[in-house]
Amino acid sequence: MLVRNVGSILQMQSAQPYGRVSKNRNKIMAIDAHNLRSQFLHLLRTRRTPQVPLCVIPGKPVNDPLYQEFPKPIFSEVMASCPKEDIPNMKELLLEQNFYLTTEEGEQGRLPFLVLSMKETNKKKRPAIVFLHSTNKCKEWLRPLLQAYASRGYIAVAIDSRYHGERATNMTTYRDALISSWKKGDTMPFIYDTVWDLIKLADYLTEREDSDSSRIGITGESLGGMHAWFAAFADTRYSVVVPINGVQGFRWAIEHDRWQGRVDSIKDVFEEACSDLGKNEIDKEVVEKVWDRIAPGLASQFDSPYTVPVIAPRPLLILNGEEDPRCPIAGLDIPTSSVCKACADADCPLNFKVIAQAGVGHQMTPLMVNEASNWFDRLLKV
Repeated sequence: MLVRNVGSILQMQSAQPYGRVSKNRNKIMAIDAHNLRSQFLHLLRTRRTPQVPLCVIPGKPVNDPLYQEFPKPIFSEVMASCPKEDIPNMKELLLEQNFYLTTEEGEQGRLPFLVLSMKETNKKKRPAIVFLHSTNKCKEWLRPLLQAYASRGYIAVAIDSRYHGERATNMTTYRDALISSWKKGDTMPFIYDTVWDLIKLADYLTEREDSDSSRIGITGESLGGMHAWFAAFADTRYSVVVPINGVQGFRWAIEHDRWQGRVDSIKDVFEEACSDLGKNEIDKEVVEKVWDRIAPGLASQFDSPYTVPVIAPRPLLILNGEEDPRCPIAGLDIPTSSVCKACADADCPLNFKVIAQAGVGHQMTPLMVNEASNWFDRLLKV
């Protein structure tokens, strides 16, 4: 396992709770962060109808969730390895809530989310953590993590990302949305539209009576890791951040011919673009044009060297496989260096860590699950 702390291989140490971070940030960086975030939020607003009031509607448990992959996944031993409290009457004490949050007009503006927490008689506010699923899965897939964190006193939340779970109608809904985005350019189903939902979810969590608005964490795997990264960039209310197999340098991948792994994960849209552009095979030009179309700025001003440092000095743990073809670890050198400087300038160098697990590709492992759990416990349970 390679551990990078403050830009080099150092001993692992506990980070400082966010509330204790020095307020003396570099003023130039703060201005840049504000401008970059404003540009991104402006982009999000240009692709949707006028904003709607925050509206939460009760829902019901999903008995047969839709997975857009075959064979249908059944159970994750990796997620089941998450530390949990041994509570004999867990079933009786566990509170499950299902809701729909209106984030914008239209069918995809109905955000389904699941909340698990322990029934409490006192009015003490608790930390909340948002969990985000990977491509083709859904919020129900994350139930083992939600239960484990709920048992430890968290409000555990999971959503269906755009065109997934309850927001999908068949096995190709997400694929079809990506292709439609390429052809029409009117939606951003890859990362950005779900980030809009996560901003609205933060609105809900800050108003929820039992949650502490100053202690909201966010994490996710693969596509969910990218959602966590961009949501934390866009919304500072996400105070502790743990993307798993989700942070990469999109421009770096293009320039170093390492784009194939990420492209293969949603290959249909690139094949469609290749045909539309009159090419015989997917190449760098096709990759760049697709990113610019379905997620404008992803390989330029909103790429990781610019948006990941904006998360600092909030605690950030990046978990990757050292051999991950979709998130090549070499592509993180520049953003890692920038985050280290930002945290050092804010007098909290231990608020940032990168762990690249040796011999591991694009997969979540028990080590990653446990590192994420320890990170949240250190920084949110204060």
